[in-house]
Order: sequence, then C-alpha cells, then structure tokens
Amino acid sequence: MPKRYELSDEHWAIVAELFTTHQRTGRPRADDRLMLNGVLWVLCSGATWRDMPERFGPWSTVYQRFRDWRNQGIFNQMLKRLHIRLNAECLIDLDTWCIDSTAVKASRASSGAGKKGGAQEPADHALGRSRGGLTTKIHMVCDARGVPLHFTLSGGQASDISHAQPLLDGVYLPTKGGRPRKRCRMLVADKGYDSDALRRYCDRYHMQPVIPFRAMKRKPKLGLPRLLDNPKYKERNIIERLFGWLKEHRRLGTRYCKLAQSYAAMVTLACWRRCLRHYFSYRT
Repeated sequence: MPKRYELSDEHWAIVAELFTTHQRTGRPRADDRLMLNGVLWVLCSGATWRDMPERFGPWSTVYQRFRDWRNQGIFNQMLKRLHIRLNAECLIDLDTWCIDSTAVKASRASSGAGKKGGAQEPADHALGRSRGGLTTKIHMVCDARGVPLHFTLSGGQASDISHAQPLLDGVYLPTKGGRPRKRCRMLVADKGYDSDALRRYCDRYHMQPVIPFRAMKRKPKLGLPRLLDNPKYKERNIIERLFGWLKEHRRLGTRYCKLAQSYAAMVTLACWRRCLRHYFSYRT
C-alpha cells in the first residue's frame, strides 16, 4: 500500500510511458516513480526540498528531476493525457464552464529571482503588489463537475477581465473524432467579468454568458434585455470549491517558488491529481 501522497500502481500506470528512458552508460538512473513521489510530497506538504524524507533519496536529485520534467513539459502531458481519458468516457461537462481567479500570497523568498526571465518566464515572474501584499493570481476555467481545464498566472494586481479571453482561448480538449473542443454552451462568472468585450466574445462563439451586471450606467441597446439565469449562476460555487481543494496543497496555498514556471508546474501537478481523483471516483 502506498504511503501518503504517493502514487498507487493504477495511478502510475497512466503516466508511466511518459517517463521511459533508455540509458546505456553511466551511473544507474534513480527510479522515476520514486522521484515523482518526492515531488508530490513537496507539493502536498509544503516543506522545502531540503526537508524531504530520506526514503526519496538525495533532495537535489529530486529537485533536478523536477526541473527537467518542468522544462520538458512532462506535467502538461500528464494533464493532457487525463483530459483525453476523461473526455473519452464523457466525464467532462462540455455544456457549462466556470471561470474565476484566486490570489495566492507569495513568501519573501519567492521574490529573489532575477528580473530577466527565460523564453517562457514573464519578466515580473507573475508577482505583483495588491491589497494582500506580494501575491500571484491563478486564473482558472473548469467544467460544471470541478475538472480544471486550463489556467494562467499573473501578478496579484491584474484584473480578472484582462485575462478572461486568453484563458478561454487556451482550452483544448481533444475528442475521438473531429475537431478538439474549445468552447462551451454556457459560461458562468461573477461580476468581475462583466464587460461588453467579453459578452461580444461569447456571442462570437455562441456561448451564453451567465454573468450578473454591475451597478453602473450603461448605454441603452436595441433588442431584448439579457436576463440572468439564477439557478445556473448558483453553480459558480464549483470553481470556488476547486480553489479550496487546490490550496490544500500547501505548496499552492502559499507561493514559495521563485520562478513562475516552477509554480505553474506545481499547479499543473495539483490539477492532474484533481483529474486523477475525478477519473477513478467515477469509474468505481
């Protein structure tokens, strides 16, 4: 029986092919499953890499393996593989999606990275000043069952509406036959996403926005008024519960990673665990 935070045989079988390597010479390579369990231990416990238990081997080896997998996009491939399985078994709701963001307080150590980022690293490392101090924002879109579909990172001072369209454009769900699914029928969001630009975006892709109107003056428009679907809007708590579940991973509840790439890799790994939990709970 696997220990806490570690993968079972069924979980490992889903992603084992992504970690196959062919080594001919040199020192024997440490077991990838053991290294991944070490990364999961850091993600869930929130401890530093140096405080990792000895059963995972040298902490530097686990951290170097994490960096290699991050740069190779292995965590993104793990999440994509589960999306394909969930979609093939109709476990992803393609009708209703929810969009929202949450702020994560950054520790003092996370602000020590250099100002010049790499090819995929933002210049500000997705850190910004807000009312909560130095924070990072996670912009997320999920389905009506709480399955995370896509996310982006930004500084804590960024507005939600400025990241709405790029976030929705990043959704990519492969299907068995035909084009991948990138849109839904109904989009649920709070007042922070109330803007004419987003509503026009929804009209362009034939999505119905379930977004309440803010109390502000608007120009009168021709046609029938848009009414809020209150029963459907109540489903927005799904993404709030998803954020609560993700922040139970202590490495996500507070940002300790200096690089946005590393923090995004941790969020991706937590989303993979969420999809894994969803996949096996419905199958059993």
